[in-house]
Amino acid sequence: MGVYVVVGASQGIGYSIAEQLIAAGHRVLNFSRKASDLVGIENYTWDALQEDDSIFSSIQGPVAGIAYCPGSIVLKPFHRLSTADFELDFKINVLGAVRVIQALLPCLKQSESASIVMFSTVAVQTGMGFHASIASSKGAIEGLTRSLAAELSSFKIRVNAVAPSLTQTPLAQNLLNSPEKVEAGGKRHPLGRVGQAEDVANLAVFLLKPENSWITGQIIGVDGGIGSLRTV
Repeated sequence: MGVYVVVGASQGIGYSIAEQLIAAGHRVLNFSRKASDLVGIENYTWDALQEDDSIFSSIQGPVAGIAYCPGSIVLKPFHRLSTADFELDFKINVLGAVRVIQALLPCLKQSESASIVMFSTVAVQTGMGFHASIASSKGAIEGLTRSLAAELSSFKIRVNAVAPSLTQTPLAQNLLNSPEKVEAGGKRHPLGRVGQAEDVANLAVFLLKPENSWITGQIIGVDGGIGSLRTV
């Protein structure tokens, strides 16, 4: 069984990823602002907005995979977005991932088949209004995914990203805080519903597994079809 680091396993998609990995018998380390209540998880306090990464030095030995799950949803008209909005999204989504991967890269290199999973959004490849800030940051994640996949391939480290659409998690609670909003959100998707944390986590766990060691550099949508389909 392997050691997996899930950044943001206290809720939402990260929680579901950690839950599945623990159920499969793996050792799971959660790095987040809040502790996860999952039985068997090891909690470490870390904040993507604070520049102290010394806690990662306590991790020794091979790490089989990293899932970087922190995110943000800042939806505003472009003229109302400040440079601070863009900077905040970039710090949480991109620089946080960079810092975690750099800190744990020596441990990943010790694994025979390590995997990194990051998260983009359907809004990068499918233009959506009011998404300028978050789509910019997640676009950077897609570039980082492909660049690292190429650079780290010689170490047998795979790097992929999952691009969800609207998913019912605490992060999206303001967008899905009533039955009417959930129904309206679902109707925008060809499959007729919004996503659940498990829908996205299922793919992330698949990509983390060493059995799937011939997949790297991919941005894979889990989006109910909204990113590529138009129903008649």
